[in-house]
Amino acid sequence: MEAVKNAAAAQPIIQTRNVKKTYRVGSVDIQALRGVDLSIMPGEMVSIIGPSGSGKSTLLNVLAGLEHVTSGEIVIAGKRLDKMNQSELIVFRQKHVGFIFQSFNLMPYYTAVENVAFPLSFRGMPRKRREALAVEALKVMGLGKHLKHKPSQMSGGQQQRVGIARALVTNPDIVFADEPTGNLDSNTSDDVMRTICEVMRSRNKTLVMVTHDPNMAMYADKIIKILDGRVVDIQLNEHPTYLTPRPKRAIGDELEEQSEQAENKKDNKQGDTQR
Repeated sequence: MEAVKNAAAAQPIIQTRNVKKTYRVGSVDIQALRGVDLSIMPGEMVSIIGPSGSGKSTLLNVLAGLEHVTSGEIVIAGKRLDKMNQSELIVFRQKHVGFIFQSFNLMPYYTAVENVAFPLSFRGMPRKRREALAVEALKVMGLGKHLKHKPSQMSGGQQQRVGIARALVTNPDIVFADEPTGNLDSNTSDDVMRTICEVMRSRNKTLVMVTHDPNMAMYADKIIKILDGRVVDIQLNEHPTYLTPRPKRAIGDELEEQSEQAENKKDNKQGDTQR
């Protein structure tokens, strides 16, 4: 019995076989994916890297069930995505998948709590329970003092941490991230990526991230290079950046301190200007 359990645990959470995706543009067929074979294990953090137009975003979209493949097989959490219709894909994403976007995609008139709680509304969960889970997720992200703030009242890094909290609040098996630090400066990018990796690792969740930045790719356990719609290299990263020593404090405490320091600097600058 134990051997059966171990064998099941060793099964990939994501597996693709000869996945192809072709777009019709006018009278021309554009081959975005040209036969992709991949295996990603539960709990792995994977980066997909490649130049613009390489097919990396298309690969992320088909893995996340946002687009149908032209041919090939996609098996995620034991389910054949390539056999699902649109309604089935929506239900699958709600149950198994979280998303982190480059552009944050927060609703501007909602508070941080309301933005994070929003995905839970599709599960018919009572409002108080939704908000309680949202508050918990935001505190993990170091945003305990920004629960009532709207996106316009937060920095880019804070908005992205709201996006991370929203992706994790449904407790998904897999989080897909599309250039999650693309709109952030280098220091904030490092903070956000380290936070994503530490939270994902602590919950044993699988992360699949698309990036064009080699430095951000180094946060992953596995780096998949894609070019012209084909996987050209897969590297195991023995020293992912997130394993670099960090002060032994709770993630939320450290991020809260960073937020306070940023606000203090802003207040001091405003005070100097007024004087």
